[in-house]
Order: sequence, then structure tokens, then C-alpha cells
Amino acid sequence: MQILAEREKSIYRKTSGCSFSIDCEKASLAGAVSQRACVFCGARVVLNPITDALHLIHGPIGCASYTWDIRGSLTSDSEIYRNSFSTDMKEKDVIFGGEQKLRSALKELIEKFRPKAVFVFSTCIVGIIGDDLESICKTAELESGLPVIPVQSPGFGGTKVSGYLAACDAIFKLICKGDAYKTKRETIPYSLNILGDFNIGAELWIVKDCLERIGISVVSTITGDGKISEIQNAPLAQLNILQCAGSMGYLAKKIQEDIGTPFIKISFFGQDDTIRSLWMIAEYFNKKEITDKTEKLIKEEMAKYGPKIEKYRAGIKGKKIGIYVGGAFKAKSLIKAFNRLEAEVVFVGTQTGNKEDYAEISNMTKPGTVIIDDTNPIELSKYLKNKKADLLVGGVKERYLAYKMGIGFCDHNHERKFPLAGFAGDLEFTREIHTSLMSPVWRIMEDEK
Repeated sequence: MQILAEREKSIYRKTSGCSFSIDCEKASLAGAVSQRACVFCGARVVLNPITDALHLIHGPIGCASYTWDIRGSLTSDSEIYRNSFSTDMKEKDVIFGGEQKLRSALKELIEKFRPKAVFVFSTCIVGIIGDDLESICKTAELESGLPVIPVQSPGFGGTKVSGYLAACDAIFKLICKGDAYKTKRETIPYSLNILGDFNIGAELWIVKDCLERIGISVVSTITGDGKISEIQNAPLAQLNILQCAGSMGYLAKKIQEDIGTPFIKISFFGQDDTIRSLWMIAEYFNKKEITDKTEKLIKEEMAKYGPKIEKYRAGIKGKKIGIYVGGAFKAKSLIKAFNRLEAEVVFVGTQTGNKEDYAEISNMTKPGTVIIDDTNPIELSKYLKNKKADLLVGGVKERYLAYKMGIGFCDHNHERKFPLAGFAGDLEFTREIHTSLMSPVWRIMEDEK
């Protein structure tokens, strides 16, 4: 299989003594059939888990297919976010404009559902014809008394990262409309906001439970199981912890610059990173009671889950693993997790990593590892085959490629319905890897060849 010449610089093969270099943070190459999602998708990924908001897509009905039902983000209260609302633009709207249709849709939906806020997403065609979302949302906000926030996310307007930025801008506007921001109230002692966890398979609740057990109050979760009133109280927290830096790093920096809340990057994927993150949070607050509770929690969780995880190690040890995920923070945690399980990571790629991320990944991997930015099915197939990978960790778009190649697969994206975070999630992750690797179907496929 041939690689497109224009893509060569986005692929790095680690060799001893060779300086690191990779092309990234660029628009996908036209015609390369990138696995990366569009701007609109990036914005939806970040905002859709806000549960009591109404999410209205101004565009053709096809864009509205990207809904809660292909995600696993759970809610503890409102279920408005599970609906997919669209203005269903037709040819006539494209020619004469869709602004009146958007005004009518906003009026009808706000009266019927009475959400806590509304996000209005622009799509490719709206970016082309230039419907004035800002003006329409401003009018709707004055009439309804609710925050009605436009999200400038035409799919062709950049990369998935551009969608993250548009979503973060929308969240920051929401925060600025709240009383906590306007009145500059005092912060809550020993409190934090969780940024960049989307509560896939209840992962956020696992993390919240750990934090509450060590004496930390969670003011808001942005955006998994997110609620408008809690997000608007975000300025009351003393710290922001940042899980998915790719999607929420921009918001964390914006809050730090404007409100003064510091942030630390954490990851609750894998046993090592979970322990490290808990200690980072405890050290930040520097209180003996929190330190003691953190030590106790880690001992209890290790005693509960450690032996169960250990029994799967023998089946995973020595296997060759490929990783292709959206954000680089997850790729790094996965490399650590597989190193602990004594598996060999032979291929690592992400959709949105930057040069610093890839340099760190290079330092974490062995010579011979292929590191790749914004790949496509041809490249994935080529390197998984060349490196003789036994299993691929990826998302729904990579699942069937792995199955067709006759190798194991672990879904580590937002479509899964089971948690992989924290100590409990690490057990689930190890069991999932073991089950997929040990499946008899791969042997049967070999026999059929």
C-alpha cells in the first residue's frame, strides 16, 4: 500500500539517534479520507453533554444525525440533551436564507421545552450563505430571558480543533452571563471544576466519587453531566482540573487569564495516571486531612482492584498494540497502561495532537514505533499490518477496520457504554483488552485463510 507523498511528513518512525520531527496541527489533506472529524463535530463533542440545554442545529437534517444516541454521555437529571433538534434546511432556505426558519424554531422549542439555555450550531451551508446567528440569538435571548448562544461551527472552517475552540468560546460566554462571574463572589474552600470529562459510561461519577472521598468539593463538571447553573458557578472553584487538554485546554487558559482560576492537567485513565492525578490534586490543596484521605483511598482501591487486574496480565504480556485516538492525553495514558501490562505499543496516532504531545509520545515509546498525525484507513491498515499488531485501541471509525484485518479491538472513544476511568475503569479496560485478544474468532479467521 502506497502512502500519499504529501502525508509522509506526518508519519514519524522512531529510530535510535534520529531527531524527532512531525507535521501536525494542519488541515487534513484533501482526498486523503482522514479519520478526523469536522469543526461541527468538534463543537458537538464538547457541548452536547450539557444535559439541561437545548442544542439546535441550524442546517440540513443530515448534520443532526450526530446525536446523544451515538455517544455514551450519561445524565443525572435532565434529558433534554438527548433530543436532536434541527432547522432541517432545504434548497429553498439555501437560496433565500434560513433566518426566518431559525427564528421560528427557537420560539417553538423554547416555549415547548423551557430549557436552561440554548446553543445554536452553524453548519457548512450556513457558513456559506451567511445567516446571521449572532443577531437572531441575541433577539431570542432578549425575548426569552434565557442564554441563547451561537456556536460558529461550519464544518469546512478548519479542523476538529476549531470546533473545540468554538465550543469553549460558547461555554465562556455562558459563564460570563452568570451571577458568580458578574458579582465576583468568594471562592469555595477546597473546591474544583472538572474540565474535559464527558461522563462516558459514568466515568465522571467515578472521578467525582474519588474526589469527594478525599474531601474535595466539585463545583461544576464541564461538560459531562453538565448543568447550566453549575457551569455558571465555575468561578467559585479554586482550581480547574483538566482531563482532555485537546478539547478544553483553551477554556482552562481563558478562565485562568480572565477569572484567575489556575488549572492542572490530569488523567484518570490507567492506574498510574489515576494515582498521579490524585496526588497532584492533594498536593495543590496542601491540607493534611486531604493528603491522609488520598493515601487511604489509593490503598483501598489498589487492594480492591489490583489483584483482579493482575490475573489478566499473562494474556496481554508481549502482545503488540496499536493506538489511534482523538486526544493526545489519552494516547499517553494508554502507553503507560500498556507498559505496565508489559505489552508492546508499536503504533500511536491521534487526531488533534500538537508537536509537544508527539515529542512526549516519542520519548515514551521504543525504537521502531510508528507515530502518526491525522491518519486515514490506508495508513492505519499499512502500519498495523507491517508492525504485526495484535490489537487496535480506537473509536467507532476504526472498529471495523480492525475486525476486517482479523485483530482485536478496544473502543476507547465516546461511543462506548462502559467506563474506563479510575481504578474501576482500569479493571474494565484490562478485561476488555484481554477478552478481545483471547477471542477464538481470530484463530478461526486464521484457519479460514
